[in-house]
Amino acid sequence: MENISFRTTVMPLSDKLFRLALRITMNRAEAEDVVQDTLLKVWEHRSEWEQIDNLEAFAIAICRNRALDIQKRAGRNTENLDEMAHFSSQTPHEQLVASEQISLVRRLMDALPEVQRTIMLLRDIEGKTYQEIAAMLGISETQVKVYLHRARTKIKDKLNNGL
Repeated sequence: MENISFRTTVMPLSDKLFRLALRITMNRAEAEDVVQDTLLKVWEHRSEWEQIDNLEAFAIAICRNRALDIQKRAGRNTENLDEMAHFSSQTPHEQLVASEQISLVRRLMDALPEVQRTIMLLRDIEGKTYQEIAAMLGISETQVKVYLHRARTKIKDKLNNGL
C-alpha cells in the first residue's frame, strides 16, 4: 500500500468499526472504547502497514476480537434493537410488531455459534463480500458461504416453526 495516512486511511473506518462493535457488545460506551482500542492498536502497528494487504480487514479483525473479549468478560447482553429501528411513519401496532420481530431476530442471532453470527453480521448488516469476510476471519470463502447458509437456515427454520 502506498501513502498510508492514519487520518485519511484509518480514521474513516471509525464508523464501520463502531457499528461492528455496537452490534457485538450492544453497549454504546463499550463500543466507543472498542473503537478507540482498535485505532490505538492499528496505530501501534504502523510500521507494518506496508506489509498488510488490506488495512480495513486488519482493523475490523482487531475490533471484532476486542469486542468479543469485552462481551465475554461482561457476560451476554441481550438488549433488543428497538432503539435502532426507525418507526416514524408506522402506526403504534405496526411499531409493536416490528419491535417484536427485531427482538426475535436478535435473540435468534444471539443463539447462533459465534462464527456464524459474525459472518451474518458482516455480510448482511455491514455488506462485506465473501472475500473480505474470509480475509478478516482467516477462513476460506467456501467456508464463509457454508457458515452463512447454516446461520440463515437456522434463523429461517425457527421463524417458520414459531421457535
